Amino acid sequence: MKRKIIITKDGSHTIAIPEMDVTYHSVHGAIQESKHIFIQAGLLATHQSTINILEIGFGSGLNAILTFAEAGEKNIYYTAIEPYPLSVEEAAALNYCKQSGKPGLEKYFMQMHSCTWEQPVAVSPLFTLLKIKQPLQQFQSATRFHLVYFDPFAPAAQPELWTEEIFRKIFIYMSPQGRLLTYCSKGDVRRAMISAGFAVKKLPGPPGKREILSAEKV
Repeated sequence: MKRKIIITKDGSHTIAIPEMDVTYHSVHGAIQESKHIFIQAGLLATHQSTINILEIGFGSGLNAILTFAEAGEKNIYYTAIEPYPLSVEEAAALNYCKQSGKPGLEKYFMQMHSCTWEQPVAVSPLFTLLKIKQPLQQFQSATRFHLVYFDPFAPAAQPELWTEEIFRKIFIYMSPQGRLLTYCSKGDVRRAMISAGFAVKKLPGPPGKREILSAEKV
């Protein structure tokens, strides 16, 4: 599949796959979408000093580098699942660090993309990244996650990842009161989460999206 870098409305890049009619992030603003859903409603609303994060869809690395930038003194263990990673050359063409006004993050961003798969890598003393190159259906972990960034392609493109079965699997790997955030607020997705055991609520969405979902393991 051919991937193409495009500019979104906030000036930040996203990646389009014309063959699938999908983009990695919102065309209304990649950085502002990621900050709104995963940083503000997720990371900054989680109060543990040590946070285990699971990301479904590492993709461009935007959610990971924003988490790195906004974590403060939190100790982050970040597990990211991505069966179809970008090349280092593709990642180097993305403008997230510059567009965020933090060009000094570029070396960490590139380390995230170039580091070894399937083993933990200390990106910094407070941020450890484990990249898993396999489908979510095959994923297994002894870790219990406080926060899940559920960011695969939309249900129309990847319907197999938005099922009750998948949400039950994720539910098992979450800690009590752990939360899952996602951009998709479709009724059948919300019902699948509820059937899997989550307490689900709608939150206001970023520009271009009316609502997002927050699902808590209670």
